[in-house]
Amino acid sequence: MRLWGRATAVRRKMLCLWLLLLGFALVTLELSDLFHSRHRDLSHQKPAPPRRPLQRVPNAPDLEVIVDSRDSPAVELGVDLAPIKTLQEDQLLFVPSGQGTKNPQQKKGSYKVLLPGANRDLRVPAPPTHGEMEKAHLEGMEEGMEEGVEKSAVQKYGFNEMVSEKMSLHRRLPEKNHPQCLGGQYSESLPSTSVVICFHNEAWSTLLRTVHSVLDTAPKQHLQEVLLVDDLSQHGHLKSVLSEYVSHLDKVRLIRSTKRLGVGGCRNLGAARAAGEVLVFMDSHCECQKGWLEPLLERVAQDRTRVVSPIMDVIDWQTFQYNATQWPVRGVFDWRLDFYWESKPQLQDKDPDSAVRPVQSPALGGGVLAVDRHFFQSVGAYDPGMLLWGSEQIELSIRVWSCGGTMEVVPCSRVAHVDHHHLPYPLPDQELLQRNKIRIADTWMDAYRKIFYRRDTLAHFIRQSESPNITERLRIKRSLGCRNFHWYLTSVYPQLYIPQDRPTLSGELYNVGTGSCADYPRGLGLRGGAMNAAPCSGTGSQHCDLNSEFEVRWGPMGALCLDASGERVILSPCPTHRPTISRLQWKFIKLSGQLVHQQSQLCLEVVKDGGLTQSSPRDVNTHAKTGGLFLRPCSHHPRQQWHFEQLVAPKGA
Repeated sequence: MRLWGRATAVRRKMLCLWLLLLGFALVTLELSDLFHSRHRDLSHQKPAPPRRPLQRVPNAPDLEVIVDSRDSPAVELGVDLAPIKTLQEDQLLFVPSGQGTKNPQQKKGSYKVLLPGANRDLRVPAPPTHGEMEKAHLEGMEEGMEEGVEKSAVQKYGFNEMVSEKMSLHRRLPEKNHPQCLGGQYSESLPSTSVVICFHNEAWSTLLRTVHSVLDTAPKQHLQEVLLVDDLSQHGHLKSVLSEYVSHLDKVRLIRSTKRLGVGGCRNLGAARAAGEVLVFMDSHCECQKGWLEPLLERVAQDRTRVVSPIMDVIDWQTFQYNATQWPVRGVFDWRLDFYWESKPQLQDKDPDSAVRPVQSPALGGGVLAVDRHFFQSVGAYDPGMLLWGSEQIELSIRVWSCGGTMEVVPCSRVAHVDHHHLPYPLPDQELLQRNKIRIADTWMDAYRKIFYRRDTLAHFIRQSESPNITERLRIKRSLGCRNFHWYLTSVYPQLYIPQDRPTLSGELYNVGTGSCADYPRGLGLRGGAMNAAPCSGTGSQHCDLNSEFEVRWGPMGALCLDASGERVILSPCPTHRPTISRLQWKFIKLSGQLVHQQSQLCLEVVKDGGLTQSSPRDVNTHAKTGGLFLRPCSHHPRQQWHFEQLVAPKGA
């Protein structure tokens, strides 16, 4: 009995001990979670302290209304990319420059970081002195390199960051401006400028080189400020190290968003906080030529409805070598709503003065863009319904032209842009770009949008299942009295070929004998080249259009025509005059499925790899190992049988 009682007492003591340990563990976990939660908040919000309160622009229209009224995205952007709902003051951090204050020599002690929306101060050590900024630069580089151990620099950023790190932050580009540009005199009363640089997980060296390039080349009397807008970057070197570095740069402010905004939303946020009369939006991997800013400001000052771009030179993504773009150049897009820079150097020979004369452009890229701040706001800023990245520059271009503005490229201004090998971050939804294009088509293209949907079948099927919320954009379109898309095509971009897309004479050119489609490698661009046969994509990218001029127009721009070089079938630039040349004329015989070259009266045939030339035996060495599309004497062979396969046929407008 005594033994049983002792055992019971021991069990009770053990139970009490276990309960005590369990309670202690729960309390420890709760305190740990609270500590780490606070630590995460503070590590994410740890900028250098403001030396002066943020001043809003007096009497300036408030762009936050546009940002706040953004439509809910049609797709969820994922955990790391939560859709933006509002931009409240407590969601932003401001790190103004510490230069130019009354006490720039302060080195010791501590000061306050004011967290908007919070009723507490945080005391942190004083920032590094100016002599320690180079050390901060090295720390940022080292931290960026540590993060890139598992992934190569190219995979992480879309360019060779290791080469970029070895270069000076103050690299001076070789002079490539026309001699007539060098002697230009500009007014001292040019408007003030805010340069808005948005970034998301940008490499340390390219971001700081962009900032220093602006500071080194922009005249101080015209540069009001440089606004760095952090679009929810996750890389460690873009947090406290960047805050400390930026706090000691003259005229530079750092704004952080706790929501992933994307290109348009991020630039809208910067515009809402800008104080300059002219906004210059710049990508975070650019380098400026000396004298780049003044020509842009002069054009905007002469006409506040102008939106202007410099010549965009190219920095090679592998070597970081600078490559000057040949003038003249303008921005265009095709019927898939993809943007291109189009160069036409032959224009210089006809008019020598064109070397320094701005050229009106149907569209402008998003690399560098200068616009009057009030005009930008009045015309609707960037469409807040555009998700993350892609085609926002085309939407803005069509809207500016249609709603009373103009766009042009200014040849005496040059800015170089890093040519990415690939997008440096994954999109949360592979259909995101199509959704952006759907907004453009449904808002601005009127009945012409059916041409777009025939060349982007994925966008067509998305549109069949869901509709974009464009009510607010249509309201802006009506209130501004914007012109329709037919006016844009005839007055602004008459060079864009308007496809006829006749039934049974447009679509993918399908070959019965091989089960493949006529194809042309996209990498060859608009120069033209040999056609071949490839698996049918079903995306609309292989679209052909046999028009009433008997031309077979190829691709989303319709600027290349089916042609022949000897027996080889190639693509050549289509003529701009009428009637077309006979070498480019074809006849489709529906009964037999043959596509006959009018000039030679030979038929289009798919020749497999290793196929021999029938009509020219002596050319065996030329074609023995080359497959593709060739002209052959007409026969009933299945490889000469074709039909145009229309993937989609949108009804109505």
